[in-house]
Amino acid sequence: MTEMTTTSVKTRQLLWAPSPQRIASSRLNGYLDWLHTSRGLDFDAYDDLWKWSTTEPAEFWRSLWDFFEINASEQPSAVLVDSTMPGTRWFPGARLNWAQNVLAHHNSHRPAVIALGENRAVVELSWAELTAQTASLAAELRQMGVRPGDRIAGYLPNIPEAVVALLATASLGATWVVCPTEYGASGVLDRFRQVEPTILIAADGYRFGGKAIDRIGVIEELRAQLPTVQQCIIVRNLRPDREILSGATAFDELVHGVATPVYEQVPFEHPLWILYSSGTTGLPKGIVHSHGGILLEHLKVSALQMDTGPEDRVFVYTSTGWMLWNMLVSSLAVGATIITYDGSPAFPGPDELFAICAAQQATRFSTGAAYLTACQRSGVHPAQRYDLTSLRSISSTGSPLPESTWQWVYDAVGADLHLSSDCGGTDVCSGFVGGNPMLPVYAGELQAPYLGVSIEAWTETGQPVTGEVGEMVITAPMPSMPIQFWNDPDGTLYRKAYFDTFPGVWRHGDWMTVTENGTYVVHGRSDTTINRGGVRMGSADIYAAVQALPEVIDSLVIGVELSDGNYYMPLFVVLAPSVELDDELAHRVCQTIREHVSPRHVPDDVIAAPSVPVTVTGKKLELPIKRILQGTAESKAVNRAAVANPDSLDWYIEFARRFREGPDTY
Repeated sequence: MTEMTTTSVKTRQLLWAPSPQRIASSRLNGYLDWLHTSRGLDFDAYDDLWKWSTTEPAEFWRSLWDFFEINASEQPSAVLVDSTMPGTRWFPGARLNWAQNVLAHHNSHRPAVIALGENRAVVELSWAELTAQTASLAAELRQMGVRPGDRIAGYLPNIPEAVVALLATASLGATWVVCPTEYGASGVLDRFRQVEPTILIAADGYRFGGKAIDRIGVIEELRAQLPTVQQCIIVRNLRPDREILSGATAFDELVHGVATPVYEQVPFEHPLWILYSSGTTGLPKGIVHSHGGILLEHLKVSALQMDTGPEDRVFVYTSTGWMLWNMLVSSLAVGATIITYDGSPAFPGPDELFAICAAQQATRFSTGAAYLTACQRSGVHPAQRYDLTSLRSISSTGSPLPESTWQWVYDAVGADLHLSSDCGGTDVCSGFVGGNPMLPVYAGELQAPYLGVSIEAWTETGQPVTGEVGEMVITAPMPSMPIQFWNDPDGTLYRKAYFDTFPGVWRHGDWMTVTENGTYVVHGRSDTTINRGGVRMGSADIYAAVQALPEVIDSLVIGVELSDGNYYMPLFVVLAPSVELDDELAHRVCQTIREHVSPRHVPDDVIAAPSVPVTVTGKKLELPIKRILQGTAESKAVNRAAVANPDSLDWYIEFARRFREGPDTY
């Protein structure tokens, strides 16, 4: 039987603590005051509030409904019916519309959306303009025959037109699905064919790294391969004067009419949008979320966990294919201004996103951990180049943030910042554990579980553990858990994805430690666990140690069970320019792992590789590479359309071929 590695937080490094004034003015503290005055509830500490939110879910989620003053045409008859997972029914009888609640601040002439591209031209939409464009587009779509439940597909970068298209779709009760313009035709078709959209809204191209990338050819292929599409709407993102494709309509001609906003009132669990699993090892699964579940969950996260409100400007670096984009749009629901960006994070320089934060006076900045680590490695010092005094918080997600990068943020960006590393997933379009504006920040530790998230670390036998690595599980339902997978009528795929390991309990697929201090450490995906001698280890711990070496830019570790019963653990390293992998460096890499991670998890080989293949959201392709090394054909092991740098796979495929021929060939 395998055992779990034990993890204890050694010497805790306090990086930041909120001032008493900041705690008092936080929206989380405002919620506590509201609970006292309206419910007669008092809590001495956040942990007490969290325990109440998970043990009394009906009271907690109803309190959010009232606290945020949800706009609904019909009130619910209850909060939840049957808390069994899967199958929980939330707020039966309620009728509402997500877009109507998101646009609640529509009378304001403050900016709702600030949009930038690599040319640095700034476009602003006020709340009134955003609402008017949404109403106008919705009226046009209604004239085209769109009805509740129809699917509208977007092939769009992170631009204001994408925000308007989502809001208009939701206002009709139709279901939104989007792919970023980085995807080629095959990756888009893998997703859109499943949902049979009736409308396609597509941008003629996008900008990245100083280049304008035309997508008209892809749009023509999509039109040819999607027979259900009745209307194609073109966003002229690259060329405002471009002639529209035959039979298509220009987006800008549809958003400047005069229309009264109309919001279709739908049940709480009516489909809002379809997000997709990564699709790296098979056809992407369509994950369907609801109007009501997403509304409540995102209000909770934006206001209470991220401390966001009407005076904030929120900049999230994301593509439309990452759930962070959906959360960015939902920030509008608390009255915040959102900043969209169509471009590379590192053009013209590695700290470009901080330049945008300064220029647009962003108060909250969210990005992937890989971007912050890349800035650290490049040696930039954003606080010396830019005025970042408006920036109050930074949230990092996508993968664990190395401890050294936590320190870099406070050294190079700002000493009085709330830095949070947040862990969640596309599956719930939210987080499980991470930011808390009332608690201190310690290097390498996620501050606390989100309210309403009953999260634990479990052993293989389903026992909760503290101070050692376990499977991250959610033991009680959340409103934003998927209402279904698309084309999964009996729920077989849904149950298999989350509930097969522990029936009735959501297994997320990450290794996690609940520390003795009540904080959390996430160690990486459990489905690609490194298992040496029966001791399991998350890959993130190895990456953090190895990539602290200045010679190593990136790394990929794989644990491979071989057909002869042996276990092979290679470590692939991407080296800094002018660095060669000699015996001394390989020994130092192994010694670093031995001292800082575990002597049992020293790799069998350290191998220099040109790059590490990643998904479009920056996650390393550990499982596909493992399968390729085990002999699985590329076509079955990985879907290139879901890989951000698909050419990087070729090196690993060749390595696997030589590996199978024998140890003398690689």
